[in-house]
Amino acid sequence: MTRQALSETKLRKLLELNDKLKEQLEISRIPISEASRSLIDFCQTNQDMMVPSVWGNRNPDPFAEPTAGCGCLLM
Repeated sequence: MTRQALSETKLRKLLELNDKLKEQLEISRIPISEASRSLIDFCQTNQDMMVPSVWGNRNPDPFAEPTAGCGCLLM
């Protein structure tokens, strides 16, 4: 490649990068405190069916620790 072709390639890459950065600047953002509050509110108002012990229905939870004894058997 000639020197001018290399310069044009570098310029094109820089212009593409500049365009990508401009697009990222236009993305709307919210403060982390607002995002974390939104996440906490969502977790407190929506039930997670994979963790039923948190919502008071402990019987069908196969992952809950046994309440009486250790569950060990002696042979």
